[in-house]
Amino acid sequence: MEKRLLTLAAVLFALVAVVPEVSATRWTVGSKMGWTTNVNYTIWAQNITFYNGDWLFFVYDRNQMNVLEVNKTDYESCNADHPLKNWTRGAGRDVVPLNVTRHYYFISGKGFCYGGMKLAVRVENPPPPPKASPVKSDAPSSILNRPYVLPAVFAIGAMWDAFVHLW
Repeated sequence: MEKRLLTLAAVLFALVAVVPEVSATRWTVGSKMGWTTNVNYTIWAQNITFYNGDWLFFVYDRNQMNVLEVNKTDYESCNADHPLKNWTRGAGRDVVPLNVTRHYYFISGKGFCYGGMKLAVRVENPPPPPKASPVKSDAPSSILNRPYVLPAVFAIGAMWDAFVHLW
């Protein structure tokens, strides 16, 4: 039984080892200032690349402000009458997933947008992982350099272990 668990663990480890790493970032809007007046959110966001899968974290005074997602026209005119989505949850700590590659527009209603509480971000797909440079060698290509060899060795080992324990 213990050998089967070790074999299963080895197979699972091999599967996990080939899965690419995916990371997302939670951006606190306005950094330490948060979502408030007298912050230029255009300047705050200008050097940030937002990727699909990232999150925006709005921290604000829940008794006065809110977080509204609007279209570009309503963003430019600070019109909070017809938001696409009201992200305000009442705690003053709201998280917005950036899960579609597109432009997002956020404002605070109740007149605060006119004081600069508005944010526009463009969300992109993450860049592909860097490709490993090929290793140049004068030696002939080895079968161990093939991508299917290691998983095949694990699979054969698991089948052999199961066969040995059945007899």
